[in-house]
Amino acid sequence: MNLEPDGAVLLDGLRRGDDHAFATLVRQHAGRMLATARRLLRDGDEAEDAVQEAFVSAARAIGGFAGDSKLSTWLHRVVVNTALMRLRSRRRRREEPIDDLLPRFDADGYHAEAVVGWETPSDVLLEQRQTREMVRRCIDQLPEQYRTVILLRDIEEMDTEETAPSIGSTPNAVKIRLHRARQALRTLLARELGRSEHGHNDTAAADQGQRRA
Repeated sequence: MNLEPDGAVLLDGLRRGDDHAFATLVRQHAGRMLATARRLLRDGDEAEDAVQEAFVSAARAIGGFAGDSKLSTWLHRVVVNTALMRLRSRRRRREEPIDDLLPRFDADGYHAEAVVGWETPSDVLLEQRQTREMVRRCIDQLPEQYRTVILLRDIEEMDTEETAPSIGSTPNAVKIRLHRARQALRTLLARELGRSEHGHNDTAAADQGQRRA
């Protein structure tokens, strides 16, 4: 059994329907679950509703929790599935075709457009405070089906086999969609970083001009 410290006592209380145990569960895990729901739903109020719904679902299903994984891991799956159900029930909004964000090649197989690059990997960029919001902003621009896959795989760190049934797809389709999502994200990041670099160069040039004057 792979439970957190005192997890066995908490789990026993939850299975007995103890209110104190449920309050402890909410206090320990609500923050992380809310952050997950917000990443997927991009709406604070809806994320809070999803977390409340997830806790209710967890309380009802706790008898089926075998304890072969961490309780936090199980709760993460519950809130992800709850958020995904809400996403599926949404009316589809018009989205930018992802083809516009994928690399284009000419007849000879070369890039048809100049590619703006950067040295820092995107996962490292996400860890840096000054670029974290930029990465999240770019992820938000992806069409929903691609945004969801990249969030589940790269941000929530779910594996392909776990992601596929969560979004009603196949592992192979998840791999293809993730590859396209990463390519599109790289294009969006290149645009953002290119603009930032261009702005930085303009500012530096202006400062240098002022010093010379």
